[in-house]
Amino acid sequence: MKIVIAIDSLKGSLSSYEAGTAIKEGILRACPQDTVVVRPLADGGEGTVDALVEGLHGEKKILRVHGPLTDDVTCKYGIIAHEGKAILEMAEAAGLNQVPAHLRNPLYTTTYGVGQVIAQAISDGIRKFIIGIGGSATSDCGLGMLQALGYVFCDADGQPVGPNGIDVERIVSVDDSHVLPELADCEFRIACDVNNPLYGDLGTPAIYGPQKGATPEIVARLDAAARSFAGVTARYCGHDWAHVAGAGAAGGLGFAFLAYLHGQLQSGIQIILDEINLDAEVQDADVVITGEGRLDRQTAMGKAPIGVAKLGKKYGATVLAFAGCVSEDARQCNTAGIDAFFPIPDRAMSLEEAMNSDEAYKNMTNTAEQVFRLIRTLRA
Repeated sequence: MKIVIAIDSLKGSLSSYEAGTAIKEGILRACPQDTVVVRPLADGGEGTVDALVEGLHGEKKILRVHGPLTDDVTCKYGIIAHEGKAILEMAEAAGLNQVPAHLRNPLYTTTYGVGQVIAQAISDGIRKFIIGIGGSATSDCGLGMLQALGYVFCDADGQPVGPNGIDVERIVSVDDSHVLPELADCEFRIACDVNNPLYGDLGTPAIYGPQKGATPEIVARLDAAARSFAGVTARYCGHDWAHVAGAGAAGGLGFAFLAYLHGQLQSGIQIILDEINLDAEVQDADVVITGEGRLDRQTAMGKAPIGVAKLGKKYGATVLAFAGCVSEDARQCNTAGIDAFFPIPDRAMSLEEAMNSDEAYKNMTNTAEQVFRLIRTLRA
């Protein structure tokens, strides 16, 4: 029997690859003759770098860059050298969690650090990028990132503007004479799971501005600035990208990738499934195993484990899921492709104990072993 494992991380406990390895260990205790394949899993958000670096035998890099408030932060990203590819989560350089609550104001945050990471990777020979753009603190329409890559944006007096959200409204022209020439050879796949346009009632300032600290007055100002910048950009590149689904992602960073870097906005889980070549592994699998830290109704609405489950069902495999905990409404997962799911704690325990890495690994292994002892008995 062939079993393919692609499980999301159990945040705070096990990485995707650790969880998969624990399941594999349990399966082989019960069914030592079975073929077990482990693939990393993430949805393009938090944990994507760790999952793909571990699963694709890459290397983690650390770079000091300008954070969302322009003070230096440490940004982690991944390099898959044999593929000439970099993996980046923009929240590592411009994330909302990097801004204290009392300082949150998208007029004064920037994506400059995102561009610095891209520039460093280009300098190291990278030309392919996978970038997750969730969890941003910004609403600068990608201005800072583009400046770090060599674009110069000028005001009505011909003077370069700054890198923050407040500076977008002053832009009247674009100068690309200093842009990194290597950008022309780069490919950007952007993990984006929102459909918001750049501005308007469903635009990035209106929908996401308040959670980043924007008052109604600031929302109106950012919306007008985004509208103005969209016009400047349309005149520069000859196309209006403002209303493309996802242009408003990450405070307009999606717009910058579309209009200036020819990026492709795609579902995060689809990018990951493509990268790990899961389709090829699942085609002849008998059982597919997925899961995450908490299995609930939100899982069933299309999170990473459901992407795996749908792929398993496409090829007629039995789909099982393991989770750190399950809610009562997790039953909805049974109608979304997961045949059966199993919580891994083996006794009553505190949350702290359950999330301990060693405890979680042991529980995952033991649960997998018992499930596959049952399967072995039933198929005997």
